Amino acid sequence: MAVRKIRTIGDEILRKECKPVKAMTPRVRELIEDMFETMYEANGVGLAAPQVGVMKQIVVIDVEDGNQYLLINPEIVEAEGSQTGYEGCLSVPGKTGIVTRPQKVTVRALDENMQEITVTGEDLLARAICHECAHLHGELYVDLVEGELEDTEPAEGEEE
Repeated sequence: MAVRKIRTIGDEILRKECKPVKAMTPRVRELIEDMFETMYEANGVGLAAPQVGVMKQIVVIDVEDGNQYLLINPEIVEAEGSQTGYEGCLSVPGKTGIVTRPQKVTVRALDENMQEITVTGEDLLARAICHECAHLHGELYVDLVEGELEDTEPAEGEEE
């Protein structure tokens, strides 16, 4: 396993449509392991393959609910309610913004055995699913921010 370089806003790969995964191969399995390791190293709750420069429809999520989520070729099939709150992104370091997302979503995807699964998430998990799935279509949360992006890091000379 290896920590991969996270692409940041301005990198054109983040704005491209990803391709579906057709088969589980040793390279895809290695990518998934690397994505989890990269996400944890960066203290993230989710990571999509294009964020590490791979144009495949793969998402990993861990919102500290006791589960690790792997979604291959995910498709959101149901969404209800709404929640508005701060969101950040490993590809937009040092910034957050207010975004409205569904309160509850259901996603259909494939697991590590290429078997169909359905995951329903609420609150932070719903937000993470929507955020990461958007990456697979070249969309970033900054496209949805209500108002201005805010700095998450203290300004020069300020204490944390």
